[in-house]
Amino acid sequence: MTPERAGLGLVWRLGTATTLTVMSFAMVSPVLAVLLQQRGYGTTVIGAFSMLAFLLIGVLIPVVPRVIGRLGVVRTYRTGAALELVGVVGYALGDSLAAWSAAEVLVGIGAALLWNATEALLAQEAPPKMRGRVMGLYQTALGAALALGPFLPVLLRLQARAALWLAAAAVAVCLVIALLVRSKSTPPAAQAHASAWEALRAVPWLTALAFAGGVFEAGLSAIEAAHASSLGLDLRSAATVAGAIGVGSFLVQYPAGWSADHMPVRRVFGGAAVALALASVAVGFAGSAHWLLWACGLVFGGAGGALYTVAIVQVAHAYAGRATAGGAAAVITGYTWGGTLGPLVSGVALQAGGLPAFAGVLTVLAVATLVAAGKAGTVRGAQRAAHPT
Repeated sequence: MTPERAGLGLVWRLGTATTLTVMSFAMVSPVLAVLLQQRGYGTTVIGAFSMLAFLLIGVLIPVVPRVIGRLGVVRTYRTGAALELVGVVGYALGDSLAAWSAAEVLVGIGAALLWNATEALLAQEAPPKMRGRVMGLYQTALGAALALGPFLPVLLRLQARAALWLAAAAVAVCLVIALLVRSKSTPPAAQAHASAWEALRAVPWLTALAFAGGVFEAGLSAIEAAHASSLGLDLRSAATVAGAIGVGSFLVQYPAGWSADHMPVRRVFGGAAVALALASVAVGFAGSAHWLLWACGLVFGGAGGALYTVAIVQVAHAYAGRATAGGAAAVITGYTWGGTLGPLVSGVALQAGGLPAFAGVLTVLAVATLVAAGKAGTVRGAQRAAHPT
């Protein structure tokens, strides 16, 4: 087997494992949000709880490249998967906000390790001419997981506790896959990894776009599910609102990756920003037209996911021929801070001013995203040379 095929094989194995973990997260997040809502907690508390894992990821991602440099990609991934498993088992065993919060902390630490490991490996191993399509396929799998996860309680007729144990089983399979893969022969100490802070300074607009992607794709699922529950939907139906975000992500990821290989990046980013602005305005009318929760969720997931996917592709081009863990960490940091602050800010807005305030906050962010999209062409690298902006 050629080194290129061996590298891609490792990417797809760990990518499959990550997909299982994302599916479990997508199922757990709305289930816990609805359980908290049923216990009388408001959307501000639910939003604060939902931000915990992303808060840990955002804080830790800048140092993960150093961990990868010391342990190597596969060992870093295994450590993250083990922590994720302990955390998800904690969800299933716990029955209080405090217990679930402690589990959420472990999940966040584990996610920081395996997320950066997977993205860095993909950026390193994907052939440059088809990097967007490879990333698009990988993100499509993640989108499918995001879409399927919230629907599993409905499809399998699961109560909350059974859904949490199913999530634990999925993460256990992820860990088994990681334990069975073979590491590449490159010693960890020989792998150079750029500083995440240096990368943040080098690609600030891509980081900003990833932040917006994190808010719309990852930061709204729990809040929208909790809001749907407050409108009278049962747990299973409310969870499908979050599922709509995952469906949108699933449908758009490969087209976004293909576009990154063939079109000017400003056009791709700009189109996503305009779609987010229109959906942000429309969601303000969901109080009288509940179907807009699902329709806008499709757009939030699709356009938000596209922002992240194309940003990672651009970083891979900008760091072509050099270590990519730092560059990937910069974009992941932006995305995770979006996922961290999104539930809190949107939860506060929804509780304080209802859907109009919620829609207003999202619209302002979408407009800011459009401005950042106009600056994205400043990133230097192979992609800019191929598609001047």
